[in-house]
Amino acid sequence: MTWGPLRRLTGPAARLGLRHGSARTRFTALYVTLFLLSGTALLAIAAVVASGGSRDSRTAPGGGTALPATAAQARGRIDDLERQLAGAHDTQTRQILLGCAIALGVMLVISAALGWFVAGRVLRPLRVMTAATRRITADNLHERLAVDGPDDEVKDLADTIDDLLGRLEDSFDAQRLFVANASHELRTPLTTMRASLDVALAKPGPVPGTTATLAARMRTELDQVDRLLEGLLVLARSRHGEFTDPARLALGRLAHTALTARAEDIAAGGLTVRETRIDDSAWVHGSRTLLRRAVDNVIDNAVVHNGPGGSIAVTVRAEGGGPGTVSLVVESDGPVLDQRRVADLAQPFRRLGGDRTGTGRGSGLGLSIVAAVVRAHHGTLDLRARPAGGLRVTLTLPGAGAEGAP
Repeated sequence: MTWGPLRRLTGPAARLGLRHGSARTRFTALYVTLFLLSGTALLAIAAVVASGGSRDSRTAPGGGTALPATAAQARGRIDDLERQLAGAHDTQTRQILLGCAIALGVMLVISAALGWFVAGRVLRPLRVMTAATRRITADNLHERLAVDGPDDEVKDLADTIDDLLGRLEDSFDAQRLFVANASHELRTPLTTMRASLDVALAKPGPVPGTTATLAARMRTELDQVDRLLEGLLVLARSRHGEFTDPARLALGRLAHTALTARAEDIAAGGLTVRETRIDDSAWVHGSRTLLRRAVDNVIDNAVVHNGPGGSIAVTVRAEGGGPGTVSLVVESDGPVLDQRRVADLAQPFRRLGGDRTGTGRGSGLGLSIVAAVVRAHHGTLDLRARPAGGLRVTLTLPGAGAEGAP
């Protein structure tokens, strides 16, 4: 017996066991089939026994009946009585078989209902386990199924899943701890190298041109490594769901601040902000640091990976009544991208070719940090290649409403 259909049970229909081909349906069909076969066999045995009894019945009741005067008349009378008795027995047998067949049909319906109920009771722990397992993600691996009950196969399966979740949690924690510790530890040699450069350049006397050029190049590389380490720290913290500074924030204000801070870079690249539409009612609730970093990364991506003389469009809007959802849409020009590979940009250290790495400013973590931050805030990130070239990035987050906002 396989439990494959349980993986496909979703939605209200699955909770009621109505999905076609579900384990509950198959169990019910099995119960009904077994009942039908056993009932048919019982009817067949009863028919054989009844027909045998009809052939063996040869005695006619003679109580109170006067015998005929002659032997021939007596023999005829006996044959007549035997035929009447056989006919009555056959009629009674047919009636019994017909009644049994009707009872079998009624019990078939009742067995289907009982089978459906019993199958539901048997599979209920598995449905609860399936729903609980679906709710457990990388952000809440500490949760467990914790199924109570006798030590049977179902409890063994639940305990096995709990053990697996425990090992996954330990693995994720070890990975996050390693990234955080490595990032912190690497900052010390970076600081030492920066200090060494400063000491070398601060010595009395003229500094050779080659030394100054090498020092400038080393500073650029150190800045790149520093941004990479900072990105790893933010990525680890966002994936762990650590919100040390929760607040209600205006997403449009964050986008406007990010554009203002990059005004010089936009002008230096010959870029233009062709459109800025900001909805003042677009409020979200979450980590101030992480959300600001996500918005900054999206704007940075639009500036750094834009085409010469390109443009940027930023839209912030609130959707739906009440809190609803809030979205940030950033469109940028650039080369035509392959949509099948655009989704890879949300993975760490993924790029779409040399044209997106020639600036030397990117660390390959920008959009992956955005994806992790959005996921930690129960939102979605959508990356779309624009037909005319460039990228369209859409962040969708749960809205917090504007009432009582600071």
